[in-house]
Amino acid sequence: QVQLVESGGGSVQAGGSLRLSCAASGYTYNMKCMGWFRQAPGKEREGVANINWDDSTNYAASVKGRFTISKDDAKNTLYLQIHGLKPEDSAMYYCAAKLYARCSASSGPANFEYWGQGTQVTVSS
Repeated sequence: QVQLVESGGGSVQAGGSLRLSCAASGYTYNMKCMGWFRQAPGKEREGVANINWDDSTNYAASVKGRFTISKDDAKNTLYLQIHGLKPEDSAMYYCAAKLYARCSASSGPANFEYWGQGTQVTVSS
């Protein structure tokens, strides 16, 4: 089992920045990829970014250049640095862990085995 706990969400004005964190615990040694997803009310959960064990990354086109995914293996923590927030970035943000296999640019929610409870990001114009 892997437990994931997100933090760092909040309410910000457009153009602002946030850094989301996701602390992982449990059987983390089998994790090969971690990712960030978001889901706005009435919309499907969408992938934002993912990072493999070798630090290779993939980003959704809508966030490329504004979002940066990173991880600290010593702390078992995943990060998402967000700059230039837009109202359309408002959503619940979830981190997820994928075991045994690396991620690709097309890795979707169904490819991830473990999920956190989410942290809310609200951007006002």
